[in-house]
Amino acid sequence: MKIHVYFIGKPRDTHTNAIAAEFVKRIGRYADCEMREVVPGRFPLFDKHASARKILLDPAGRTMDSAGFVALVSAAEGLGQDLVFAVGGHDGLPPEWKPKADLLLSLSAMTFPHELARAMLLEQVYRAFTTLRGHPYPR
Repeated sequence: MKIHVYFIGKPRDTHTNAIAAEFVKRIGRYADCEMREVVPGRFPLFDKHASARKILLDPAGRTMDSAGFVALVSAAEGLGQDLVFAVGGHDGLPPEWKPKADLLLSLSAMTFPHELARAMLLEQVYRAFTTLRGHPYPR
């Protein structure tokens, strides 16, 4: 299983980026994990990851609590399915990506900078893996 986190927009906030990078490192104990900036129109997200579950962060998406997110990660892990997450920039995600997504996921009804959204998403991925392994982190 691999976790791919793609984001649109330059990562400018060094402190928040450091938090996201730390969670990428921690997730690496449980699954391969990569995080990188992409440019819509020049990155074939859906062709590159045809068999992965594609989850796009979108304010109008489905809300999920941490237990639901753990179940999502557990199901993918059980199937050996990669998870691909995409986080939009200041203009959100390309509209043509949304109908192709397996899930549109909302972190909150509030709007966050994409750097912070990435850090929050990655923390939830880490929390899911530690929950599944019985690690004390989620307490």
